[in-house]
Amino acid sequence: MGDDVRFVQANGLRFGYLESGSGPLVLLVHGFPDTAHTWDATRAVLAGAGFRAVAPFTRGYAPTEVPAQEAYDSDTLGRDLLRIIPALGEQSAVIIGHDWGASAAYSAAGIEPAAVRMLVTLAIPHPASITPTPALIWRVRHFFALGQKRAVRWVPKNDFAYVDTLVHRWSPEWHVPPGETAAVKAIFRDPRALDAALGYYRALSPRPPKSYREKITVPTVCFAGESDIVAQSAYDRAARCFAGPYEVVRMKGGHFMHREHPDVFHRELLRVLARAR
Repeated sequence: MGDDVRFVQANGLRFGYLESGSGPLVLLVHGFPDTAHTWDATRAVLAGAGFRAVAPFTRGYAPTEVPAQEAYDSDTLGRDLLRIIPALGEQSAVIIGHDWGASAAYSAAGIEPAAVRMLVTLAIPHPASITPTPALIWRVRHFFALGQKRAVRWVPKNDFAYVDTLVHRWSPEWHVPPGETAAVKAIFRDPRALDAALGYYRALSPRPPKSYREKITVPTVCFAGESDIVAQSAYDRAARCFAGPYEVVRMKGGHFMHREHPDVFHRELLRVLARAR
């Protein structure tokens, strides 16, 4: 159902994307280690509910172009989404982001709120609300490992075993089906694509991007997995980052809750999206 890759030019790059359905535009933005295929089931559900569901492969993830100059900061990722919307012939969209996709979605809503009808994020509270603690630093130690230039050499070892390690660490209760990480491993076998994905981590800075300093005014719903590495209390503290309606949906599962418990996730997602019509 709409699994043929299409292409659009936006923000100086050629983006590949998957599309299903027609109706109000919903952008589904993946994270790491993942691809646009993480939303395959969600695209089908949204199409059946009368939405146009578009899942782009984010910058550097094949078949999307790798930028000639390394640029993977959150505001650049947010502008990618904001430029994809008019490239698809629309003026605004609901943006749903997971992991790095959530970070990009927060930036998009901070940069150009008029283009974001509703913001839905998974597994990442507003980054401006996160206070480093020794426990949190240990849980996100992959940030430091993946941000090193030499990571491009060791991440592929043993058929990208580290990818599976991260999935199990972040969703510890998920019995991961065979082949669940095959799509992202296939992309990462191209060293340029892997280097691009790791560039997101190299772009991290102690200084938050400008967009994170703006309170978000668009209606926002954050999905928080009960067994994720991010404490649920972080989502409550994040409320101060929002000047518009803000809701936290707590559900079973970890970082990949949308794939661990798709029926629960899709039921709740359709409930909140009813407000965006």
